[in-house]
Amino acid sequence: MKAKHRTGARALVEALGRVGAELVFGYPGGNVVDIFDELSRAPFKFVLGRHEQGCVHMADGYARASGRPAVVVVTSGPGLTNTITGLGAANMDGVPMVLVCGQVPLDQIGTDAFQEADTTGLTRAVSKHNFLVHSADEIPETVAQAFYIATHGKPGPVVIDVPRDCQQALTSAEYPERVVLRAYHPEVSATASEVSRLAKLVNGSKRPVILAGGGVIASGASEDVAALAHKAGIPVATTLMGIGSFDETDPLALGLVGLHGEFAANAAIAEADLLLALGVRFNDRVTGRSTSKFARHAKIVHVDCDPASINKNVTVDLGITADIKELLLTVDSRIRPASHDEWLASIDARRRPRTEGLKPLHKGVIMPQTVVEAVYESTKGKAIVVTDVGQHQLWAAKRFRHTCPRHFITSGGMGAMGFGIPAAIGAALAMPSDKVVAFLGDGGAQMTAEEFMVCSELKLPVTFIVFSNGSLGLVRQMQRHQCGGNYFATDLRSPDFVKLAAAYGIRGVRVADGAKLGPAIARAVKSKSPTLVEVVVDREAEA
Repeated sequence: MKAKHRTGARALVEALGRVGAELVFGYPGGNVVDIFDELSRAPFKFVLGRHEQGCVHMADGYARASGRPAVVVVTSGPGLTNTITGLGAANMDGVPMVLVCGQVPLDQIGTDAFQEADTTGLTRAVSKHNFLVHSADEIPETVAQAFYIATHGKPGPVVIDVPRDCQQALTSAEYPERVVLRAYHPEVSATASEVSRLAKLVNGSKRPVILAGGGVIASGASEDVAALAHKAGIPVATTLMGIGSFDETDPLALGLVGLHGEFAANAAIAEADLLLALGVRFNDRVTGRSTSKFARHAKIVHVDCDPASINKNVTVDLGITADIKELLLTVDSRIRPASHDEWLASIDARRRPRTEGLKPLHKGVIMPQTVVEAVYESTKGKAIVVTDVGQHQLWAAKRFRHTCPRHFITSGGMGAMGFGIPAAIGAALAMPSDKVVAFLGDGGAQMTAEEFMVCSELKLPVTFIVFSNGSLGLVRQMQRHQCGGNYFATDLRSPDFVKLAAAYGIRGVRVADGAKLGPAIARAVKSKSPTLVEVVVDREAEA
């Protein structure tokens, strides 16, 4: 029998190296001090966040930008509970991540020990899976299984709860040569019958539309979607999570669909005779409250790697559980070239001009849409765009012309304010050769502003754009339309963001004059250091 030669903490860090971890985000504490002792000698880099929620959002941004699973290590109790929002955001949007948290020793679980928390219970609803380690011998295999689950099937966050005595105990267990999970077999391919039916529906349609979601990006199928669209003459709309899966400068691009989407995209889906939905969840922001009225004239084909999503929110005519890229490659030879000129012309007639929304509502104020346009011009469209949540999120989604996958990063399903700053930091760490621009509201920017210190400390050249309108704009917009203009709890007093940025060592500038907007953004975008531009925008502008 092999001698037990290293601690569980050491085995954990070794296992993270084996799965290819390049970067670990986290925050230390008493019940992970042994793990952090080993992390100090690890071959990969550690990034110290300033709050556990920020750590998870950083990891989220890293994973979305790179396509690689991210790693977070936090302590027990409040360390774990502070991650719940970040885990929920990653879980809703299918982001691969492994979170390791400390726990009190096994014999103290259930005794209300200091900083004890029911990690299994707390994270069950916001993670794809979770583990409670019972011995040091379990650690290498648990890490291997966690990364397998996080990255196979629909991606998502997996939690590993490691009691401190398991970190300290000695073990000889090695990282497994292969992962065996008896009840988890997510790789499913379309049947020959399904492929045949799909081709028949596409070839027989007169008014087809592709709806591309985040699953297209996750499967690496953007080029395959474009090939299908061009071959069969099919216009492509995207969900919020699908932005970037299809080049928005392409004549076939319809843009964002749904509640805050483009008129032409929604009209096309309303009149389509075939809706090919790829990697979407059909959430209420896409379908509206009445799913029976959504694409009611169309045969609906839904392709997703997660069988639970098929017929969950919308009853479909053909549901296919498969990898999108694999399916499109398989069906390609059966698709006949088509043009659908009349259908495309009718859609083009409904496109709104890009100048819409740029004219000031009031004299001497800056329209927020012009801010996004200025960033687009300064970056020539070549930037990773990260947003927080609110009106600015939708302006960035619709006004910036997104051309490639993993260059638009936002909290979609959870809609977590505070996401923007840390996610931008994670994206910049993942893709150091790309320019990262973060669009923030003055509300969300105050939720995780402490993470500015991480950006300053690491000298990351992120450009932060703060839309300053003195309000929680999207809620205020809802109050205008749904509550008769009874504005309550949405007027927002904010700090001087330029001075706040300076306190963190970040150069900032405030712009209230439209004539100075373009030059200020151009200088910020060109900077090799982190910068912040606070722009005073019209609070009456709507998304």
